[in-house]
Amino acid sequence: MNKKWWHDKAAYQIYPKSFLDTNGDGIGDLKGIISKLDYLKDLGIDIIWLSPIYQSPFVDQGYDISDYYKIDEKFGTMDDFDTLLDEAKKRDMHIVMDLVINHCSDKHEWFQKALQDPEGEYGDYFYFRKGKNGNPPSNYRAYFGGSAWEKVEGTDYYYLHMFAKQQPDLNWNNPKVLKELYTMINWWLNKGVSGFRIDAIINIKKDPEFKSFEPDGPDGLTSVCRMVDSVDGVGELLEDLKKNTFEKYDAFTVAEVFNMKKDELIEFVGENGHFSTMFDFSTHQLSFGEHGWYDSKPIQFEDFRRVIFHSQTECLDIGFLANIIENHDEPRGVNRYLPKHARNEAGFKMLGTVSVLLRGLPFLYQGQEIGMQNCRMNSIDEYDDINTKGEYKMALEAGLSDREALEACYENSRDNARTPMQWDDSANAGFSSGTPWLKVNPNYKDINVKEQSGRPDSVLNYYKKLLALRKNDSYREVLTYGACIPMYLDEDNIFAYAREKDNHKVIVLANFSDKPRVLNGDFANRPILLNNMENITLSPSSVTLMPCQAVVFGEI
Repeated sequence: MNKKWWHDKAAYQIYPKSFLDTNGDGIGDLKGIISKLDYLKDLGIDIIWLSPIYQSPFVDQGYDISDYYKIDEKFGTMDDFDTLLDEAKKRDMHIVMDLVINHCSDKHEWFQKALQDPEGEYGDYFYFRKGKNGNPPSNYRAYFGGSAWEKVEGTDYYYLHMFAKQQPDLNWNNPKVLKELYTMINWWLNKGVSGFRIDAIINIKKDPEFKSFEPDGPDGLTSVCRMVDSVDGVGELLEDLKKNTFEKYDAFTVAEVFNMKKDELIEFVGENGHFSTMFDFSTHQLSFGEHGWYDSKPIQFEDFRRVIFHSQTECLDIGFLANIIENHDEPRGVNRYLPKHARNEAGFKMLGTVSVLLRGLPFLYQGQEIGMQNCRMNSIDEYDDINTKGEYKMALEAGLSDREALEACYENSRDNARTPMQWDDSANAGFSSGTPWLKVNPNYKDINVKEQSGRPDSVLNYYKKLLALRKNDSYREVLTYGACIPMYLDEDNIFAYAREKDNHKVIVLANFSDKPRVLNGDFANRPILLNNMENITLSPSSVTLMPCQAVVFGEI
């Protein structure tokens, strides 16, 4: 494998709206991010991914972009952004933008012109089709629910929106659209961003005939992903995108990819792949219900372990994946992946250990490093997320009570990850002097950065040790490029693996069960690189792990 500048780095996702507000309007801003660069550097972060900060009506929290060249005034100015780039560079840190190019906002100039003449030049920037017998062109259900087709008032035309109706899909078959997008991407790279996280990119390839499929629900619709699954050739579009943009700047790219076909992994993240890396969503996909959140099932440990090791094995000779516990589109990982007995500081450290030390690029999400948790809302009105409101409605229509529907939202809502960052125990968790745009989790009095910064055994200080271990000169090579070899697969509730390269070996052991566990092996002579508890019981032929204990052993 050719070594790349980003291979041994650690990344951190910032959700700007919820990170830190410096002007009291209740919304996080760029100046807040700038003020916390030293905090992130001290944590061990090299790459910062910003969720969208472009001009937007914020129907879908900035993933509906009305001007790709402007910073939304909620977050500050372009001068603020330039200062962020400069200050990050001084600290040898990289800024990665969110790139949303499957769709834009219905307020974008292109779409406004398209509405005036769906058959004209700008109409071809999108997908306008005439209805059939008074119905939409096909029976696709949008990802956020309802028809993926929206009627243009006063005409026979509908336009395609795979997400919200305010997010019309861009026509990637139109060379003019591609030129516009490539020019914009290169403008940001030339400005100094180090790369992009690329949103919903698998959706750019469409079947222009938009054929209907058999319904998969009582609404008579079928998920729009059925159409995505039915088409080939997305790789040609992605390769053209790379060659005209990212490749010129040696940019780092991490893709959000669902629906990838099994044999396409090497094309996506291989040595000459379309992207530097892509997120491993295998654990997240375990949470999918047949119809929605309301019939999703709790994730079982055996499935959690199985899919992670499958991903690690599958990509070993191909490339790197980006490993996550949570992000802005998921609930908090400590609620989703830890059994109830492990939802404590030892458990939070254990979950961080098994994730951060996997082969691949570790991505932390803001608040993960202090163990932020899901936030229980009292009613659907306290939620902001458009997807959550749609899932709540579907749950009620499926016959669930209000309490049951709210419980499904508590377990799965994207707003769980979007509650304001908990900096200290002052009002609003130190996030804002004004009224926060979204409810602050009431547990901020107990879980916050200030308290954990001053406590050596905190989750925050443990994450610092974890990231420092990855970069330790003695272990950097094996923890970056070493294979991930599963261990103790016959042991229930034990997550264990070795990282091996040449003659170097690091062993990671974690006990997810609620009882002490004895694992046979020669550990007594191995140095302990990390232990999330004060003590450990070793014998010449075994190690005993307490519940929620995670231990990392080095070379003999």
